[in-house]
Amino acid sequence: VEMAANPPRLKTAITTNERLQNLKNAFESKYGESPLFYACAPGRVNLIGEHIDYCGYSVLPMAIEQNILAAVSVNNSGTIQLANTNPQYNDFTVSCSEDIAIDRDNPKWHYYFLCGVKGIQEKFGIARLSGMSCVVDGTIPPSSGLSSSSALVCCAGLVTMEANQKSLSKVALAEICAKCEHYIGTEGGGMDQSISFLAERGTAKLIEFQPLRATDVKLPDGAVFVISNCCIEMNKAASSHFNIRVVECRIATKMLAQARGLDPSRLLKLAQVQTELQASLEEMQALVDEVLHPEPYSRQEICKVLGITSEQFSTELLSANTQHVTHFKLHQRAKHVYSEAARVLQFKTVCDSEPAESVRLLGDLMNQSHASCRDLYECSCPELDQLVDICLKSGAVGSRLTGAGWGGCAVSMVPSEKVESFLQAVRKAYYLPDPRRAALEKQSLFVSKPGGGAAVFFEE
Repeated sequence: VEMAANPPRLKTAITTNERLQNLKNAFESKYGESPLFYACAPGRVNLIGEHIDYCGYSVLPMAIEQNILAAVSVNNSGTIQLANTNPQYNDFTVSCSEDIAIDRDNPKWHYYFLCGVKGIQEKFGIARLSGMSCVVDGTIPPSSGLSSSSALVCCAGLVTMEANQKSLSKVALAEICAKCEHYIGTEGGGMDQSISFLAERGTAKLIEFQPLRATDVKLPDGAVFVISNCCIEMNKAASSHFNIRVVECRIATKMLAQARGLDPSRLLKLAQVQTELQASLEEMQALVDEVLHPEPYSRQEICKVLGITSEQFSTELLSANTQHVTHFKLHQRAKHVYSEAARVLQFKTVCDSEPAESVRLLGDLMNQSHASCRDLYECSCPELDQLVDICLKSGAVGSRLTGAGWGGCAVSMVPSEKVESFLQAVRKAYYLPDPRRAALEKQSLFVSKPGGGAAVFFEE
């Protein structure tokens, strides 16, 4: 029932919330009027299931309390004016009458916002959008693997829907915002946008795709999740690491399909091969070992096996920012995806059945996930590996990178009674020795509880 619901529209007392009051003041001093409404969309931490959503597999995130918040007024100015409370992000104005252009080669903050605007505009075929003035305020550390950019897209989608007096379910919004983020060139799978809309306070969610569904996952009593940022930024849209992995998984899909006599041309995701073969995830891992060699594949070898030309390879398999890649680690990437998909299901099973040693079992799964991300998917970095190691030595039962990786955050599962000593030890070993990290420590190391989803609210 809840899945069909629209995002909540709430009344709130602005004066009792310091951040809202500050945003309202900033809006009034910028535009000389009061906001008509506010909208927020949370960031998320993925507990397990990394780099598998775009392969068609379920993931297990929870929303965090950090979010993107926007104050908005609607007018007939014929323009959308965007400003950010953070002075490092410049103002931007776009005309409602012209086609919204998004520059993939230059992923600035306002382009993420415009992805959300354009997604709603195209969904409803709105020829001329309502004029808007917006001030955006974000508390999610940027490029940290906590989905600050997707939350900005989701918030913008919600704002545009409300300003143009349209109505959509959470699921529809999540699907639109997942698709429209591709305008900026990131070929993600939809986890970030789904949890941002479908989250509920107090519970993590198993997010499944095709069709999109979210199921509550009760996290064990006796442990909390702590997020720690390694302080190396990773911007998915600005680098090709992320899209290279998407491409490697796409090619692995076709190679596995070919080896088993399926038609590779209509299969794009590793999950589709499993479905077609009606195999278990364990059988898929065995198939990867049997069919794909661990040495990197050249373009020539892939073209030969699939019977395609190098032109077809470039246009049908590669994306815009992966044209330069010459070698592809198909075995390692597919092995990670199938084993990680299995770990997600095991994680949920443990949470559902609440065995006595559930905290230890979940910790083991998180540790296996990090090892697979580090060794098979190669999406970690030395700082993240060092941080994960420190977290485990400081009392975490499980610790792993979360989000795309190559920088950003680790998530650790810590027994409740050890939280204080854990925070002290990580602070001392990772943050304090380095002045730059020490300065960032307040927003880089925090306990996270499952937060609620995106909402629109009005002043009481």
